[in-house]
Amino acid sequence: MLGPFECFVWLLCTLLEAGVVVCAVRTRSFRRYFLLNVYMGLSFLVSVGRYTVLRHSGVDSLEYAYFYFYSDALLTIGLYFALLSLYSLVFDEMKAERYLRLGAFLLLGATAWFSYEIVNQSTHRMLTHFAFELSQNLYFVGLVLTYVLWGAIFKLRESRTRLIQLVLALGIYFSAFAANYALRNLYPNLQPVWHFVTPLLGCILPAAWMFAFLQVPEEARLVPARLAVVPR
Repeated sequence: MLGPFECFVWLLCTLLEAGVVVCAVRTRSFRRYFLLNVYMGLSFLVSVGRYTVLRHSGVDSLEYAYFYFYSDALLTIGLYFALLSLYSLVFDEMKAERYLRLGAFLLLGATAWFSYEIVNQSTHRMLTHFAFELSQNLYFVGLVLTYVLWGAIFKLRESRTRLIQLVLALGIYFSAFAANYALRNLYPNLQPVWHFVTPLLGCILPAAWMFAFLQVPEEARLVPARLAVVPR
């Protein structure tokens, strides 16, 4: 059963996830960032569902394990498409949406095939293993694509403040979990520390996106840096 700290973090993250959608609707940004809001709405439903299954069956039950891994794969796919919607917004002036959509489905299919090949030799709970592998591999793909998108923002001198904030938050979120995974393997003796740190990392993305929708106007722009001209 969850302790007081875990319950607090779960409640905080769940409220932040709902808050993202509420703030997007309030600022009339829901349709423009539709897939981001779909992902956050899905995260909210999954959080409630996991808590319900946990309370009913317990953390060590097969029901909770199945629900966790399948919902995690679903969330990773949702986050993947949310990231691709940010790609469409960054490259919207290039009219490359059709090519981005085609590339997105090809990359998703390749990742799913690679994940299937990894678990193909397994005969025990193959579907669960596939969901786990797909989630892990797609997460890595999302991490790389986020860094590529951030580089494109710099290259194209993107000035839309809210869009930059949303992409930056996603990069920080992916980086934080990657660093957490590496440090947990390097310092397994600090398990009591990771017990408190890891759940809090899940609040980074909804908190940052909620701030972006609530505090950063859609029309806000950053002034691109220019080379100073020194008179001779």
